[in-house]
Amino acid sequence: MKYIQLFLLFVTFSMATSCNTKSNKNITNTKDYNSFLTVDENMALKTATEEYNFWSKKLTNTPNQYPYNAKLASANASIFKITGNIDELKKAEQNLIITNQKTNYNNAAYLRALARNYISQHRFKEALSLLKKAEKNGQGLTQTHLMLVDVYLELGHLDQVTAYLSKVKNFKDFNYLIRLSKYNDHIGDLDKAITYLEASLKIATASNNTYLMQWNYTNLADYYGHAGNIKDSYNAYLKALELDKNNSYAKKGIAWIVYSYERNPTEAMRILETITQENTSPDYHLLQAEIADYMGKIVEKENYINKYLSKVDDKKYGVMYHKYNVLLFADDDSKKQKALEIAQQEVSERPTAQSYDLLAWSLFKNGQKEKALEVAKKYVINKTFEPEALLHTAQILKANGKFKEANMLKKELLTAVYELGPLTEKMIINI
Repeated sequence: MKYIQLFLLFVTFSMATSCNTKSNKNITNTKDYNSFLTVDENMALKTATEEYNFWSKKLTNTPNQYPYNAKLASANASIFKITGNIDELKKAEQNLIITNQKTNYNNAAYLRALARNYISQHRFKEALSLLKKAEKNGQGLTQTHLMLVDVYLELGHLDQVTAYLSKVKNFKDFNYLIRLSKYNDHIGDLDKAITYLEASLKIATASNNTYLMQWNYTNLADYYGHAGNIKDSYNAYLKALELDKNNSYAKKGIAWIVYSYERNPTEAMRILETITQENTSPDYHLLQAEIADYMGKIVEKENYINKYLSKVDDKKYGVMYHKYNVLLFADDDSKKQKALEIAQQEVSERPTAQSYDLLAWSLFKNGQKEKALEVAKKYVINKTFEPEALLHTAQILKANGKFKEANMLKKELLTAVYELGPLTEKMIINI
């Protein structure tokens, strides 16, 4: 559910046994990761907190030194990544606004830093505006162009993505390779996406940059999962944890393998409980709710959903969890109209195939099956390779009597049960 990350995983349908059957093809071993679940001290958090305290003291002593605000923002951002505490991301924003105001929005590095913050908040149009200013400024143009690739990809402007990729083309550069990988994953060329990420990992390893290596391993783990290489995915998550015992995303990845591939919900829940003790991100509760549902524990499921809703009710989250809210509300008769309103807002702000899928699904859930099909045909079908979108589209097609087209998607979806999760299996079979 990272941003959950969102990828096509190819496993044979025979692996997808019934919802109440534990897989006999286990690849995980608690001995591999148990030590990562009981960490006494989070060293990365300690370092980031010390960094924040250092620059906070410096700023207190010399309040006119606005570069210290940028240092504070960097520490805030690090703490947010480690803990999921939204307050830290918003504090970073405020510190970066100060630095940009003090420089009249004429420092490209500060503009990029604020744009990066807005990307984390899913405020992509605002990020784009800042990056265009940074581009016009001309300082550090390559870094600006790399970030423009990120934003245009999030906004679904693929022509701009390819244009800016050509500007920064360098197969020996880590930052270029990871963006080229992401672009290829977006257009459905998973083999190339993996190849480029494997190449970037070599560069990160050679530079001995622990942070880049962690990032690379977790993203490779995702892609290996897309490709059905579950063992490689598991090993990559473990590599990330060897570099940082508190890497919540890697732990979540292992929990998903345990749950969706091995069909061991009890162990997956145990892993997730340790994650939620160190990371406050709301989406972990949605995964817990899904697993509770799979286990038939409906009261627990509702409790986890309520925990999620309680957190995202904080206005600081803004639009960050709109996708999750749409999917959750669309299945609730009392909130399905709200789901449609949020989906319409998402399309307005971020007109991607994924956003249009949310709109089509919300329309469908609100009884507007013909309009849902119209949206899916125009903006979703053949525009995205995400299994979740394919599942929605198949159900919309079937409801509109397009049985042949729905059945074609059904065959593809049967290979994506691992990524979609065990709860979808019966849903797919019934298409």
